[in-house]
Amino acid sequence: MNIFVGNIAWGAGDADLKAAFEEYGQVDSAKIIMDRESGRSRGFGFVEMSDDAAANQAIEGLNGAPLMGRDLRVNEARPREDRPRR
Repeated sequence: MNIFVGNIAWGAGDADLKAAFEEYGQVDSAKIIMDRESGRSRGFGFVEMSDDAAANQAIEGLNGAPLMGRDLRVNEARPREDRPRR
């Protein structure tokens, strides 16, 4: 399951995000999205977990939970929408 994580603290890294989700099960990947131009975190990321039951427990357990001083917003990621090219 692909999980969207929002409101991530600016100082958090991929390893911090992965560690938070590993408490609920096997994490296949954890990635914080970075701004292309500035190289800074955009404040959100995605976590992949292959076990849907563990993923649902992680969503329940971490939505609203603090990580590095900010309360996370966690839910199942929606499929990416096609955007028109510029």
